[in-house]
Amino acid sequence: MNEEYDVIVLGTGLTECILSGIMSVNGKKVLHMDRNLYYGGESASIMLLEDLYKRFKIPGAPPASMGRGRDWNVDLIPKFLMANGQLGKMPLFTEVTRYLDFKVTEGSFVYKGGKIYKVPSTEAEALASSLMGLFEKRRFRKFLVFVASFDEKDPRTLEGIDPGKTAMRKVYKKFNLGQDVMDFTGHALALYRTDDYLDQPCVETINRIKLYSESLARYGKNPYLYPLYGLGELPQGFARLSAIYGGTYILNKPIEEIIVQNGKVVGVKSEGEIARCKQLICDPSYMKDRVEKVGQVIRVICIVSHPIKNTSDANSCQIIIPQNQVNCKSDIYVCMISSAHNVAVRGKYIAIVSTTVETKEPKKEIRPALELLELLEQKLVSISDLFVPKDLGTESQIFISRTYDATTHFETACDDIKDIYKRMTGSEFDFEEMKRKKNDIYGED
Repeated sequence: MNEEYDVIVLGTGLTECILSGIMSVNGKKVLHMDRNLYYGGESASIMLLEDLYKRFKIPGAPPASMGRGRDWNVDLIPKFLMANGQLGKMPLFTEVTRYLDFKVTEGSFVYKGGKIYKVPSTEAEALASSLMGLFEKRRFRKFLVFVASFDEKDPRTLEGIDPGKTAMRKVYKKFNLGQDVMDFTGHALALYRTDDYLDQPCVETINRIKLYSESLARYGKNPYLYPLYGLGELPQGFARLSAIYGGTYILNKPIEEIIVQNGKVVGVKSEGEIARCKQLICDPSYMKDRVEKVGQVIRVICIVSHPIKNTSDANSCQIIIPQNQVNCKSDIYVCMISSAHNVAVRGKYIAIVSTTVETKEPKKEIRPALELLELLEQKLVSISDLFVPKDLGTESQIFISRTYDATTHFETACDDIKDIYKRMTGSEFDFEEMKRKKNDIYGED
């Protein structure tokens, strides 16, 4: 370990592992360490039910009805991958799929008036949806046709809208769409967490809706993917990618000190040894004095013996409860998976509820989601602080990732990855460049 590295990475969360892989592919000498015995950090999957009970301080052993403990893989942070999203598009991902298998989730739903409905994202689904009345369906169908043909560089497709100036609220008004349609469009299709987007230029929202539709079209059933055996497999997949390009990994490695001289990181001390570096990447837990708390997330892991009502008995799905439907400032998310993804014994389902904490009684905030799940066999509650770095890291060369938010998709995490990459290298992340470097190792696809 007493060597010089270009980059040292601390923590094996997905953000850190992807950046480690990128830097290794870019020819950097990378040392990646974690104080834990397992990969994944905050985004780990707990691989034994007994360990999950211990983590949440549940007394006694899991009941016999839960089956064998080793047949469970429970995510601490629920996330789906958008099939055509940033993580799915990374050329790196083509190598990671050599080590992982993914499965399309069965449904995407939205909450309205105490019930859940399938999210309509195509013209045919819009006309068949019970979310809207007849005339609203026709107006929404016209809106989807507009979105599908939208090209900000082609004035003929804009219908008088200025993509960089016209607010999204005005676009909804142009198509005479009501509040309920605005709710599921903005929150279940464009995946915004709040309504701030309504008064911002419409181009970002329209492109987000197009991304959802393109992801849906990619597999024809649902836009979301999930790895077999849980999300903990993802960091390991990217860690293997880094290793192929010369990255060094050490787990169960206590970090004694991050050495900073003249305001700039120069190394990391562990067990009496010092590894020197030019740049450092880490999660917030390794540098608590350089991050600030900006909020909290509540997550509830629920084990049930039945699929969620009104989901056509889906073995996996996402439900988004828009903020306006429950008089909150943030959306509530439900991510449900089952034995179909090798994360639970047959006949059991894992539903994880999450939202941004707004009050002093966060358990009450997620009550609408728990009511959808009905009878619970087990409920495991965690409340986590949300941390962001205090500075950009360009002077210290210490680049700290953000805590994972309440969303059930990876798009916000990917934004963080690209932002850190730009701050580290001074350039945008170049997908095509990564693809060329990948081909140097693996050859053309």
